[in-house]
Amino acid sequence: MGLIAVAALAVWLATGFYTVRPNEIGLNMIFGRYVSSSANGLRYNFPFPIGSVEKPLVTQNRTIEIGVRAVETGRRPQRPTDSESLMLTGDENIVDIDFTLQWQVDPNKVTDFVFNLQNPEGTVRVVAESAMREVIGRRNIQSILTTDRAAIEAEVQQLTQETLNGYGAGIEILRVNLQRVDPPQQVIDAFRDVQAARQDQDRVRNEAETYSSRVLPEARGEATRIVQGAEAYRERSIAEARGAASRFTQVYEEYRKAPEVTRERMFLETMERVLGGADKLILDQPAGAGGVVPYLPLGELGRRPTPPAATGAAR
Repeated sequence: MGLIAVAALAVWLATGFYTVRPNEIGLNMIFGRYVSSSANGLRYNFPFPIGSVEKPLVTQNRTIEIGVRAVETGRRPQRPTDSESLMLTGDENIVDIDFTLQWQVDPNKVTDFVFNLQNPEGTVRVVAESAMREVIGRRNIQSILTTDRAAIEAEVQQLTQETLNGYGAGIEILRVNLQRVDPPQQVIDAFRDVQAARQDQDRVRNEAETYSSRVLPEARGEATRIVQGAEAYRERSIAEARGAASRFTQVYEEYRKAPEVTRERMFLETMERVLGGADKLILDQPAGAGGVVPYLPLGELGRRPTPPAATGAAR
């Protein structure tokens, strides 16, 4: 009986050996209390019921799909429920979002992962979905559908990580990937029409800006030309007025010196200007002549008469 007891004790103690793989960490517990950790290799701990070992995977990347999940048969991903993917935006629209989240156990917080979480995958799923709803609720649908995808992924990753750290989950969020961001199926056609209208609006605006950038310089150049012409006309008018005033002053000064000569000169110059382009007949008669000899306009009589107008001929 003693030998049998010794052999049974030896077999029982031998069951305490275990192997830790390279992607695992062994957590040794005595009567359910954590006592130490063990690296990869052949390790030993008291066997059950005194001791137990937990060996969580710490380097395995795990993926959680929210909004759509691939079925086990490898077919096309199917949507489990709309309650995960339909989210309310900040401008009170509904957007349909599918995203994936990759995570792993934090090697420095393995005990938190094992002892603080009962359902790690469910916890990560709920926290990630809540973080996505909060981030989407702070934006309008236009920016969500177009420009803010990268910012949304970064914010959701940060918010999920902060929440899990507050839980003491011992989980590290690696990345968040938005798979699909669309309006709900019931109104997607209307949203596409709106997008097309906005693209047309942007195109027309760009054309208007191009036309404005071409016309405004031309208008500014024309305005500058007009202003410069007006300034030139002003300078020319002022110069002419000053010249006329200077000539008048000079004539007046000469008039003061010799009034008779100046008056005669002014009279002659005036008559020259008045009669210079007119037809003139000069009669040179001696003093005391009997009168003016009658003048027969032979030159005018020799001219051919002007034909009557067309209206006069019709009459």
